[in-house]
Amino acid sequence: MWKLNISLLLVAIAAISLSRKFRLSGRYERTDKGAREISDWKALDRGIDPTEKRDKK
Repeated sequence: MWKLNISLLLVAIAAISLSRKFRLSGRYERTDKGAREISDWKALDRGIDPTEKRDKK
């Protein structure tokens, strides 16, 4: 039983160290350079209130 615990601990340590080394979140973020307007979600990420631009129209 202790061998199983040690192997699980080693696998967990290896997984954590690999996840810190390879940051995958940057790969999946899309920056559409051809878009003229920022989507509501991107505006919220940048701290812009998307309801303000709707009120100005």
